[in-house]
Amino acid sequence: MTDSLDALADQLGQLLSARGQRVTCAESCTGGGVAEAITRVAGSSGWFDCGFVTYANSAKAQVLGVDSASLAQHGAVSETVVREMAVGARARAGADWAVATSGIAGPGGGTSDKPVGTVWIGVAGPDDHTGAWCFHFAGNRSGVRKAATEQALALLIQQITV
Repeated sequence: MTDSLDALADQLGQLLSARGQRVTCAESCTGGGVAEAITRVAGSSGWFDCGFVTYANSAKAQVLGVDSASLAQHGAVSETVVREMAVGARARAGADWAVATSGIAGPGGGTSDKPVGTVWIGVAGPDDHTGAWCFHFAGNRSGVRKAATEQALALLIQQITV
């Protein structure tokens, strides 16, 4: 883990602990990186119960309740699907906040509409607060995954403090 991930995960934990809130994650392209960063923080069990790695579309539908029609119409790497992933994870974990990641880390799999490095990150929070953001990260597979993990943590912090 890098210093930046450590710092972001620690900051997230401090925010959630101060508010008495909990977080979960639904990950595809990051493959558990968000959960790994969070659980490196001592005491994270006080604000993190579980995370979901739903790499296959069938897992997104079965585990998180993502609508199969959304997957067929928009694809896994889309605003609609990442919002549904975050909402589903939050509901299933009983958490206050959820972050979801879905993207194309490469080296293959990209298209002209969704090139390698395209990542959607969604956040769901209290009072039906949801948001989704699209990013285009440069680099190889591990670089895209690391950047997506960092951005997911940063977006959570930003949304919690809004």
